[in-house]
Amino acid sequence: MELNLDSEVLKAYGYTKENIKITQIGTGLINRTYLLAPLAEEKKYILQNINTSVFKSPQAIANNLRAIADYLAFNYPDYLFIKPVSTANSEEMAHIHNEYWRMLPFVPNTISLDVLADPKQAYEAAKQFGKLSRLLNHFEAKTLQATIPGFHDLALRYKQFILALNQAEEMLKNAANTQIEDALSHKYILDYYTLYSHRTDFPDRVMHHDTKISNVLLDNETYEGICVIDLDTIMPGKFISDLGDMMRTYLCAFSENETDLDKIKIRLPYFEATIKGYLSEMKGILTETEKELILFSGKYIIYMQALRFLTDYLSGNKYYPISYPKQNLDRAKNQFKLLQQIAAEEKELQDIIEQNLV
Repeated sequence: MELNLDSEVLKAYGYTKENIKITQIGTGLINRTYLLAPLAEEKKYILQNINTSVFKSPQAIANNLRAIADYLAFNYPDYLFIKPVSTANSEEMAHIHNEYWRMLPFVPNTISLDVLADPKQAYEAAKQFGKLSRLLNHFEAKTLQATIPGFHDLALRYKQFILALNQAEEMLKNAANTQIEDALSHKYILDYYTLYSHRTDFPDRVMHHDTKISNVLLDNETYEGICVIDLDTIMPGKFISDLGDMMRTYLCAFSENETDLDKIKIRLPYFEATIKGYLSEMKGILTETEKELILFSGKYIIYMQALRFLTDYLSGNKYYPISYPKQNLDRAKNQFKLLQQIAAEEKELQDIIEQNLV
């Protein structure tokens, strides 16, 4: 297949199409990604195009990664942090024809998974995300820039939902009536968060913000965690952003695109593995307020995502790609069902948390 990759991009890193093998890889919807294998080198590289419709300020990403890489190199030199490779002109990104590109070292003998198949994988992934946050515990999070402002701001997402609801066509509101009631009745999650948000022991930390399983590299034989990848969304946030997103994406065997809601169930072994892995790194630094909000983190992120899908449906499907008109409504139904399942299993889930906090 002929790859539509501008030769100027390769030139920025000192290569040409004649001295390098190029393969398009990845399943992500945000950035175009290529594997580069220089013919005269043993090393391989990952080349990514930064989607500026999502990331309005690519320089903010570069600034954040440079600051974190420098901090980790000085304080934890043995930690594998995937730092971008400089261009031939010693720049952090290549800016070609109004597009931004960055190159990353390829980590051999590793694998990234699209689907969890074993609780051990959940444990290893949660441990890696927790480890990065632990190592950055004394890094000044406020010095980082928000690469997607308001990304996990539930108050903002609720306001966007109310605006969409007030402007939506009656036909759309009628089809989504049950989910609208769900969205309104679960506003207590936002209210509960607001009670805690200004506590001094509920700090902003350096958070990844996108902790799905595909954003961790595992050893391709043992599945031991190696490192965290896809660092575009690393920025200041609450711990609930990372742990909550793990709960949202690790606990059910099916993604938000599953329409058979009877399949949406909490897998207790995966929940326990996620909690064990995360707390194996973070238990010693979480504050009492954070420990109190561990299970709440899942509710917060799942509710936020349900709101986002419902808002997009009511707005005419402008943000999330769809393959049929009601897909975002079905995604919202899916997430509200997952939220209900957490509530139904709350005592057992909380017991697991308490056991791992001892």
